[in-house]
Amino acid sequence: MFVEAVVRWGAWSALLLWMGVAAGASVVKSFSWPCPQRCDCRQERLEVNCSGRQLTAIPEAFPRDSLRLDLAWNRLKMLGRRQFSALAQLQELDLSNNILSMIEVEAFQGLQYLHTLRIRNNRLKIIPVGVFSGLPSLRLLDISENEILVFLDYTFRELASLQRLEAGENDLVFISHRAFVGLSNLQELNLDRCNLTSIPTEALSQLQGLTRLRFRRLNLSMLPNNSFRRLGRLRTLTISHCPWLDTLAANSLFGLNLTSLTITSCNLTAVPYAPVHHLVYLRYLDLSYNPITTVQGNLLGDLLRLQEFHLVGSGLLRIEPGAFRGLVHFHLLNVSSNKLATLEEGVFHSVGNLETLRLDGNPLACDCRLLWVVRRRLRLDFDGRQPACSAPLKVQGREFRDFSEAELPGLFTCRPARILNRKPQEMRVEEGHTVLFFCKADGDPAPSITWLTPQMTVVTPTGRIRVLPNGTLEVRYAQVQDSGTYLCVASNAAGNESFSVGLHVRGFSSARNRTAPFFPEGWALPSSPPATNSSVHGPHPFPFDAKTLIIAVTMGFISFLSSVVICFVFMFFWSQSKGQIKHTATIDFVPRTSMGTSGHGGDRADTGRFTMKLI
Repeated sequence: MFVEAVVRWGAWSALLLWMGVAAGASVVKSFSWPCPQRCDCRQERLEVNCSGRQLTAIPEAFPRDSLRLDLAWNRLKMLGRRQFSALAQLQELDLSNNILSMIEVEAFQGLQYLHTLRIRNNRLKIIPVGVFSGLPSLRLLDISENEILVFLDYTFRELASLQRLEAGENDLVFISHRAFVGLSNLQELNLDRCNLTSIPTEALSQLQGLTRLRFRRLNLSMLPNNSFRRLGRLRTLTISHCPWLDTLAANSLFGLNLTSLTITSCNLTAVPYAPVHHLVYLRYLDLSYNPITTVQGNLLGDLLRLQEFHLVGSGLLRIEPGAFRGLVHFHLLNVSSNKLATLEEGVFHSVGNLETLRLDGNPLACDCRLLWVVRRRLRLDFDGRQPACSAPLKVQGREFRDFSEAELPGLFTCRPARILNRKPQEMRVEEGHTVLFFCKADGDPAPSITWLTPQMTVVTPTGRIRVLPNGTLEVRYAQVQDSGTYLCVASNAAGNESFSVGLHVRGFSSARNRTAPFFPEGWALPSSPPATNSSVHGPHPFPFDAKTLIIAVTMGFISFLSSVVICFVFMFFWSQSKGQIKHTATIDFVPRTSMGTSGHGGDRADTGRFTMKLI
C-alpha cells in the first residue's frame, strides 16, 4: 500500500509540474515582444533599432510600449499625419540622415512623452506651422544640416517645454520676428553656418529664458547697438568664424549679464573695451584668432570678476603695464602663439593670484622683464607647454624649466636706457617755420622714446606737434605759444634717462614790419646775384615767384573770361526782347557824275540801290 501511494504521489507531482511548465510557456508566449522585420529590438531597454536598413517607409507593428526608436541612416522621404500615434510611450525618436523633404502637419501628434527628436541631415526646406504640435514634453530638437530657408511665425509655438534647439548648418536667410514665440523655456540655441547677415534681434527677444547662444560661420559684418535686448538671462555668448565681423558698436552687448563671452576667428583689430565694460559678472573672455596687436593698460578694470583671458594666435605684440589691473580674481592668461617678446610683472594686479600662464609659441627675449616668470616656474602651471627663450643667443632655445636658480641673476639682465649725443639743442626761429629735435637712445631691451611739452603733457604721433616713428620731435608751423623746454625721456625695464631741448619762437611784431609780406614754409624768394652798379636805393627784387605769378595770371584770365561770357549772355537776351531782327539792309543812293549839273538842270539824276548783310 505504501509503495502504491508513493507511485501515485509521484505521478500527480509529474502531472502538476508539466502543467506548470505549460502554463508558464503560455504566459511567456502571451507576453512576447513583437519586432518589425529588418529591425533589432531590445526588450530589456524597450528599444527598437532600425538604423541603416535602407528603409523607404516607416515599418508597422512596433511594440506599443517602446521608449526609443532609431530610424536614422535610411531612405525615408516623408512623414505622414499621426505617423507615430501608436507609440504613446515613446521618449526618443531619431530620424537623422534620411532624405526627408516633407513632414506633414501633426506628424508627431500623440507623442506626449517624447523628450528628444532628431531630424538632422535631411532635405527639409521649410517647416510648416503645426508640424511640432502634440509634443508637450519635448526638451531637445535637432533640425541642423537641412536646407531650411526661413523660420515662419509660430513655427515652434507648441514646444513650451523645449530647452535646446539645434538649428545650425541650414540655408537660413531670414528668421521671422515671431518665429520663436512659445519657446518660453528655451535655454540653448545654436545657429551655425547659415546665410544670416545680421543678428535676428526681434526674433531673439522672444527668448527671455535663453542662457546659451551660439553663432558660428555667419556672414556678420558688425554688431549694432542693442543686438541682444531683452536677453537678461543670457550667460554664455559664442560668436566665431565670422571673417567679416570687424566692428562691435559701443552698446551692442547692452543689457546682457554674461559670465562667458567668446568672439574668436573674426576680424577685430582691438579688444572691444567699450562693449564689454559693463559686463561686471564676466568670468571668461576669449578673443583668440583676431588681428589684435595690443592689450592696452587700465581699460579692463570694470570686469571685476574676470578670471580667464584668452588671446591665442592673434599676432599680439604687446601687453601694456596695468592691462589687468584691478582684476583681483584673475588667475589664467593664455597668450600662446603670438609675437610677444616679453610679459612684464606690472601687467597684473597681483601675480600671486596667477595660476596658469601660457606663453609658448612666442619669440620671448629672456631678460630682466621675464625674471619674475622664471622664478615662479615651479609654482605656475604652463599647461604642459613650457615657454622657451628666443633671445639672446646664449640662451636661445632653452626652456624655462632648464634654468637653475644660481644662473638666473647672470642671464636675465637688462641694460638701462642711455640717450646718445646729448649735445644741446636750442632753436630760435620765426613764427611759421618747422623745427625738428632729435633724440636717440640705446639699451637692452631697446628703450622707448617719449616727448613731454613745456606743460608736461605727452606728445602724440599725430597733430601739429608730433613724435615721428624714429623718435624725432617735429613742431610744424611754430607759434609763439610753442616756446619752452621740451623733454625727451628714454626708458626701458632697467631704467630711464631724460634730455631737454629749448624752442624760442619770435612773433611778427618783433621780427619784421607787419606790412611786410609773410611767406609760408615752402614759398621762397628767388635768389639773384646783386647788380654791380646798383645803388643802395636801387630797385628791389620782384616779390613774387613763378608759382605765384602763374596762379595770379590764371585767376585773372578766368575772371576776364567770365565777364565776357556774362556780356554775351546779356546781349543775347536783350536782342531777344527787341523782336525779330533783320539781317539785311537795302540802301538807295545817287551816284555823282563826272560832269557838272548846270547844263542838265532839267534832267532827273539816276539813282542806285544795293543790299548789305548785317553781321
